[in-house]
Amino acid sequence: MSGEFFAATDKDAIYFSRSDPEQEFGAWSKHSFELEDKEWPSVEHYFQAMKFSDEAYQEKIRLAESPKQARKLGRTRFKKIRKNWSAVKAVYMTRALYTKCQAYPHIGEALLETGDKKLVENSLYDYYWGCGRDRRGENMYGQVLMNVRNKLRES
Repeated sequence: MSGEFFAATDKDAIYFSRSDPEQEFGAWSKHSFELEDKEWPSVEHYFQAMKFSDEAYQEKIRLAESPKQARKLGRTRFKKIRKNWSAVKAVYMTRALYTKCQAYPHIGEALLETGDKKLVENSLYDYYWGCGRDRRGENMYGQVLMNVRNKLRES
């Protein structure tokens, strides 16, 4: 770091938005998949539903019209989320993304074609899943994708 207030963009990284429905690696892309004996319209639908133990509410989220609506339902303050959600949320995201890559081999291949490049969820406001405005966020979504990429290499 050379005294800059914000971290510089890594020129060798691939930046993307997980909430862009056109982005194949994103959670909002319209690539349905089967997991836990149900068809999920998107990674976002599955992820948001798994926040809750209430199966009826999970189903309501699964049937949401769009990933945006699924996210809204998943962010409600009127339903109690799993007690261990902080500890397991990355596991659920990994499960969904890996399953999506298995269901759509071209997405898995595109992920493998990124080589060893760093994958960065370019969110200005999310410092857990994304890199945040100052690029110092955890980038957990990018880390999950890189872990899925490694898992795909092994299989």
